[in-house]
Amino acid sequence: MKKLKLRDVNLDFKQFQNEFYNLTKLRHQNVVQILGYYYEIEKKLFIMPHGSKVFVDETHVALCFEYMHNGTGSLKKHLRDDFYELGWHMRFKIIKGICEGLKYIHDELEEPIYHLDLKPDNILLDKDMVPKIADFGLSRIFVNELARITQNPYGTQ
Repeated sequence: MKKLKLRDVNLDFKQFQNEFYNLTKLRHQNVVQILGYYYEIEKKLFIMPHGSKVFVDETHVALCFEYMHNGTGSLKKHLRDDFYELGWHMRFKIIKGICEGLKYIHDELEEPIYHLDLKPDNILLDKDMVPKIADFGLSRIFVNELARITQNPYGTQ
């Protein structure tokens, strides 16, 4: 599960629903499968400094993904200097799977998706060490739109 924070509930939830719908269309062995979402509005009571009471809506949203047997086992864990478990053939299998997942989201969908934050943390490995591209939080759907070169730093660290 991935817990999300929505700043402007009305605007962000509509965008969230749209992104969720687009992610449910993804069906590839190298892309993590989204199964559903959780949405709840909690009423919280706040007492202001001057004594008045105010109820505030706090929104909770979480995405539910397929279970990954390696838990939080991302590719990053396997790239550390002190971790030599992966042989050349396994490394090649992982690289090939990532490339196949990217080809799928870039070339094989009617509306391509560009991840915009691909990094070892966002590649999950299942129990058979099959790589799954995850965390499409910065992804965008491009319909008949040319890619642009930008100076804006996208991605996360």
